[in-house]
Amino acid sequence: MTTDPLLQPYQLKHLTLKNRVMSTSHEPAYSEDGMPKERYRLYHAEKAKGGMALTMTAGSAIVSRDSPAAFGNLQAYRDEIVPWLRELADSCHEHDCKVMIQLTHLGRRTGWNKADWLPVLAPSSVREPAHRAFPKVMEDWDIERIVADYASAAQRMKAAGLDGIEFEAYGHLMDGFWSPATNFRDDEFGGSLDNRLRFTFLVLDAVRKAAGEDFVVGIRMVADEDFDKGLSKEEGIEIARRLAASGKVDFLNIIRGTIETDAALTKVIPVTGMRSSPHLDFAGEVRAATKFPVFHAARIQDVATARHAIASGKLDMVGMTRAHIADPHIMKKMMEGREHEIRPCVGATYCLDRIYEGGEALCIHNAATGREATIPHVIALASTVRRIVVVGAGPAGLEAARVAAAEGHSVTVLEAADRAGGQILLAAQNPRRKELVGIVDWRLAELERLGAEIRYNVWAEAGDVLALEPDVVVIATGGLPQNPPLEAGGDLVVSSWDIVSGAVKPAESVLLYDDNGGHQGMTAAEMVANSGARLELVSPERFFAPEMGGMNHVPYMRAFHEKGVRVTINTRLKSVRRDGNQLVATVSSDFADGWREERSVDQVIVEHGTMANDELYHALKPLSRNKGAVDYEALVGEGAVFPARQQAGTFTLFRIGDAVASRNIHAAIYDGIRFTLRI
Repeated sequence: MTTDPLLQPYQLKHLTLKNRVMSTSHEPAYSEDGMPKERYRLYHAEKAKGGMALTMTAGSAIVSRDSPAAFGNLQAYRDEIVPWLRELADSCHEHDCKVMIQLTHLGRRTGWNKADWLPVLAPSSVREPAHRAFPKVMEDWDIERIVADYASAAQRMKAAGLDGIEFEAYGHLMDGFWSPATNFRDDEFGGSLDNRLRFTFLVLDAVRKAAGEDFVVGIRMVADEDFDKGLSKEEGIEIARRLAASGKVDFLNIIRGTIETDAALTKVIPVTGMRSSPHLDFAGEVRAATKFPVFHAARIQDVATARHAIASGKLDMVGMTRAHIADPHIMKKMMEGREHEIRPCVGATYCLDRIYEGGEALCIHNAATGREATIPHVIALASTVRRIVVVGAGPAGLEAARVAAAEGHSVTVLEAADRAGGQILLAAQNPRRKELVGIVDWRLAELERLGAEIRYNVWAEAGDVLALEPDVVVIATGGLPQNPPLEAGGDLVVSSWDIVSGAVKPAESVLLYDDNGGHQGMTAAEMVANSGARLELVSPERFFAPEMGGMNHVPYMRAFHEKGVRVTINTRLKSVRRDGNQLVATVSSDFADGWREERSVDQVIVEHGTMANDELYHALKPLSRNKGAVDYEALVGEGAVFPARQQAGTFTLFRIGDAVASRNIHAAIYDGIRFTLRI
């Protein structure tokens, strides 16, 4: 019998949860037509297979038609969802993983100009900055029909065989009634705390009547909005007490903060460089005050913190949600004594930024997540062992080497530098983003465990590769910084790499031109700003850093405001010339022909992505069996990916990551696994 706190069962009403770890509700935006079809099912089934006790599906499945999806939300108001959810639940139940779903009406946290173009509504007409809709004030008939919608949705969830539901009450309609910042009503739904809770209890009563007393019902609730006009800690804990004492809910899932702006959201869901588990102690306070089952998740990304949360009595169930996006097999590895093999969540928040920018959730360094139908989380041994040479130990090369070694191939990695990591080492030069090194460290540990060889300080040429007699050569040599197209002065500028690496120090007055729009330019800008330089950040885009999501935008913008950085958009760098001891940068407009301005500065920094470092690839290409060719139809489907183009070739050749074109870490990792699986 294990004594590990995380592996102890937990009794929730009639449900026995086999351990104390769960994935809290979140919307990965894998739905199709508002339904949780195969991709959605496989995503949750993988976590169930990985050993967790409870997966909470859907970040806010919507109960009403006038709550249109904001980020791929499931449509719980449609009867068609029942068989899809039943299939999902059955897949998870096969592994003794319980399944619940979060239900909500988004209230003001959505837009009116989508779906059926119905008006957004809220308790009072208070606009949410993030989604920008001006809500209609709810009328009596709105309240009546939405209460009924909650009840109908709960019936559907029970019919689907789910083990329970929770309501979302942070930033959505339900808690919109609670908060003095969003409820200015003067009727029976406003004013006193009793009145502000009236809608919640109408919903609970209707749901209990529809779904029965035995169905598990919880609430993911804000217990402190943590700003002067919002719901106070005192009132939030009092709401928790009243809900616990009502007999109408079975657990509380605790949130602290607000989510109406990107900046506020990062305090609820911290990104890399921010505190781990910032609200764990507060959730423990709520549990102590209510003596009631409490769940919680907020950047609890490692097993040690999760174990502490349970052992110290702060939580009954601990949510490791982003951690399971990085590695859905955390619990299985724990139980098998392989805790050291857990792929770490590095807090990059690529997953959430993609959702909020209209994409689907993808882990920055686990390309299998969300692609379970085609990319395995556990690599099977290959039927034929091959000799694989990987050139380059950046993220693409390390991933290709890891996958090849896991398949049982003989793997040698040739790296020009004295350590692995490539551009990740540059990104981690920003102290706030140093956790990204975990992407590299985990792969190095895996390569050591799997017996792969890495040779450092080898600037590989064709002869070095051929001497190893490879069956497959993977070119992962990355890219090199390049200048944007300039009319003149390309020799006068320095790259973002120069600044981030420390090769060049920031001058006193700096213009940084970024037409790439990702972390690279922003990291350089933050480091320049923190050096004390006067900085103007110039972008030709309508808003700067469009390749980076809103949550990662926050810490950069905080630094820019604190350091007095001037941000100029819709402006293009045309040329640079020297004028005495200074540089004169000429900028122009895409919108106004003939408009130009000049900036006199000490230094001009440019960020324009990378140019493929592909010299070795082109040297090996004519010698390879496939001449470097890739069948993309086969790559995304089935069949031979590397077509034979000459019989004389003795090896298959392909390139991945930025050795192909300037992209990002996830693209490099995805290339590394999907190409290598098909050799």
